[in-house]
Amino acid sequence: MIVKMLHEKGLKAEHAYTAAFASIGLSVISWCGSMKAEAASTARADRWGIFVGEWAPTFFALGLALANYERDHDLLHSPTH
Repeated sequence: MIVKMLHEKGLKAEHAYTAAFASIGLSVISWCGSMKAEAASTARADRWGIFVGEWAPTFFALGLALANYERDHDLLHSPTH
């Protein structure tokens, strides 16, 4: 299971959520930067923003999977259980 392996490597849900929000910020920054730096057109800037922004949902989904795994893992390994 990939989520279990990532958890064992030290990745936590908060890390994935942080990466998702960073991806959103980088999407806006890359879009603005592309609009100013290139004379190609708005379409090229839009493609750059979309390319970077596509990672946000993936990171949010990974964060949710890790949060569920952490919750279940903590319930199974709690001292009262």
